[in-house]
Amino acid sequence: MAKLKKTTDIISAPENTKVIENLIYFVRGQQIMLDSDLAVLYQVETGVLNRAVKRNKSRFPEDFCFQLTEEENLRCQFGMSNGFSNDKTINSHGGRRYLPYAFTEQGISMLAAVLRSDIAVSVSIGIMRAFVEMRRFLATNSLILNRVNELEVKQLEYQKNTEEKFDKVFQYIENRAEIGQKIFFDGQVYDAFSLITTIIKKAQKEIILIDGYVDVDTLNILAKKNTNVDVKIYTYSSARLSNTDVACFNAQYPTLTVKKTQAFHDRFIIIDETIVYHIGASIKDAGRKCFCISLITDNGVAFELLNRLRRI
Repeated sequence: MAKLKKTTDIISAPENTKVIENLIYFVRGQQIMLDSDLAVLYQVETGVLNRAVKRNKSRFPEDFCFQLTEEENLRCQFGMSNGFSNDKTINSHGGRRYLPYAFTEQGISMLAAVLRSDIAVSVSIGIMRAFVEMRRFLATNSLILNRVNELEVKQLEYQKNTEEKFDKVFQYIENRAEIGQKIFFDGQVYDAFSLITTIIKKAQKEIILIDGYVDVDTLNILAKKNTNVDVKIYTYSSARLSNTDVACFNAQYPTLTVKKTQAFHDRFIIIDETIVYHIGASIKDAGRKCFCISLITDNGVAFELLNRLRRI
């Protein structure tokens, strides 16, 4: 709350609503004025004002007039200590002997009738106008605050949607990090196995491996897959992979299915029926000789390849 004006300013222009607004406080969810400030405006002592209220106690119920608590008084004290007072209840140390009384708009209106003076009537009119202006100000700012809150909510929703879109973009980029071709020369065993493992870990549902020369080393690489990802292997009849090897793999990394076929010469890895890689060497031999891994960007190839597998 702003500082109180000087006594001469208030008395000389009681009709000035801007001056009176500086004397209005917000306490217990409502606008109030203090007894000492009202006494200055009405040009009476605070004690005289409060005695008039006590003589007409029935006219001042709790919603018209109430005494402040210590905490409420402290909240208003800054304005009081920097303002003015003709309050004879202030002791030699500068503090009041009792907590001040607060008057609501209805209580202030009743005060004018109790005091029965031309000044009280004139000042009350100015005070009523000030209360109206304050209500209009609060109502206007309330609409502004509501509008700001609506904008903040929309901003948060926009930010959330934007972040989700960026996440999809980043996920798309990550899933296609190996677009194009990657060539490995003989001796680059670690690099080759690292890339193949990364590809295998991309799968969320299923890995299909077409490789004519699988063995236990192949299964060791496939064991790097995510949990609950199924594996299907299409390999030659001559592949060195026994039923026992398959059973041991399924006991720890289910579920593996092996089908024997001579239909394919080249090697492929299909991830979740959507991403297809062409591999120039059996994955168990990756890095031992020069070979290439290529991501097939034509979606029709994956579709045709899966259709061919379904006929096996």
